[in-house]
Amino acid sequence: MAIEWNDSQPIYRQLRDHVVAMMLDGVLKEGDPLPSVRTVSAEYRVNPLTVQKAYQDLVDEKLVEKRRGLGMYINTGARQLLLASERETFLNTQWPQILATIVRLGLTAEDLLKATPVARGED
Repeated sequence: MAIEWNDSQPIYRQLRDHVVAMMLDGVLKEGDPLPSVRTVSAEYRVNPLTVQKAYQDLVDEKLVEKRRGLGMYINTGARQLLLASERETFLNTQWPQILATIVRLGLTAEDLLKATPVARGED
């Protein structure tokens, strides 16, 4: 779970986003336990309260559940819930900015397809 912290947002949010990315990438699957707060805190040298806040955000979003005495586990359906949420956020927030850049640069759909790794035979 390698993370490089940046100053653009709070560490707890970066940690939360990293766990979300691992869920979307399939590294963390439904039913998998999250590393303990203590483990993450020691590994990344962050305050345990910071880790707890990141994990609590995941609980509040119903992506993770607390199991008393056992830890935190990825909920069933969490990945699908995340996909829907992340797609909506992308389409409403990032896509308009990307589209504006495409229009500004006069790029065509063909230009964009040529630039993709799949179109160039790369993976």
